[in-house]
Amino acid sequence: MNIEMPIWPYVYGSPSGTGSIRNMPEDFVVVENLSFEPSGNGEHAFLQIQKTGENTEFVARQLARFADVRQRDIGYAGLKDRHAVTTQWFSVWLPGKVDPDWTQLESDKIKVLQALRHARKLKRGVLSSNSFKITVRDWQGDKVKAVQQLEAIKAHGIANYYGSQRFGYEGHNVNKALAMFQGAKVGREQRSLYLSAARSFLFNQILAARVTDATWNQALVDAVYMFDGSHTSFKSEQPDADITRRLESQAIHPTGVLWGLAKPMVPLNAFEQAVIDTYPELAQGLIACGVEMDRRALRANVPDLQWHFVNDTVLELEFSLPAGCYATSLLREIIVLP
Repeated sequence: MNIEMPIWPYVYGSPSGTGSIRNMPEDFVVVENLSFEPSGNGEHAFLQIQKTGENTEFVARQLARFADVRQRDIGYAGLKDRHAVTTQWFSVWLPGKVDPDWTQLESDKIKVLQALRHARKLKRGVLSSNSFKITVRDWQGDKVKAVQQLEAIKAHGIANYYGSQRFGYEGHNVNKALAMFQGAKVGREQRSLYLSAARSFLFNQILAARVTDATWNQALVDAVYMFDGSHTSFKSEQPDADITRRLESQAIHPTGVLWGLAKPMVPLNAFEQAVIDTYPELAQGLIACGVEMDRRALRANVPDLQWHFVNDTVLELEFSLPAGCYATSLLREIIVLP
């Protein structure tokens, strides 16, 4: 079996234009927003770092070497793109030690914006959101349609697809997951990437079915919903007026299963079961590897979306997305991505 990556269905019609992103790092600016404030005291140094053209793991290695600590003593909340200007937080465990002169770490690609102390290591996923400023160059298309699509996205949100970067070059990580399930030997880091790709692919296929059926933002029987801005979810056997009202106000979102070992309160609906049945090798492989079942919102709100056509060929976008959501999932609705 060999899986080809599909073009998942769009919510707001076909993209209204073409263009390019990441012509230079400054065209893709990301600022990470923590879900808490560092206390100012503790054994961990929290550093807010702006990096240009460098990936997160490279900066983490640089920090470990500079502070003379083990790699595992470095924490960060999420991975950020290399081909971008990104501002994110790192933690460095320094028990009983004073901070080194962090300015000595700086270069033309790394700037230390803040240095604070906190009692605990920075854990993965403890973000409230990411803020983006993206410049689309060489834009061509239907400007009226583009504005209509942007207005619709601002009002109604986006389908919360995993972005293409989740699946590796041309989606190869999904097929590498299949090979791993069939016995291919891989390292620990690759194993994690391939498991994530397999589970994310199944989720995107489920979401695609809901988009095609126009139920991606609608209530279903025996559904599980997630509160906006939270991972907390609840089950509702029958959609009622209250569920409908909360969905329309975007206070809650329908969810799709993140496949794995079964857990209570994570039932499957017909859309989900059909996808799982279509890809038994992926489904069984995830279970065999001990991945636990979870839920992910099918929709993401983008209420602060702003846009500006600098000229006929340059479009600037500014918006925030909840942690775990992909800017490319918004961009794909309005431009054909390379």
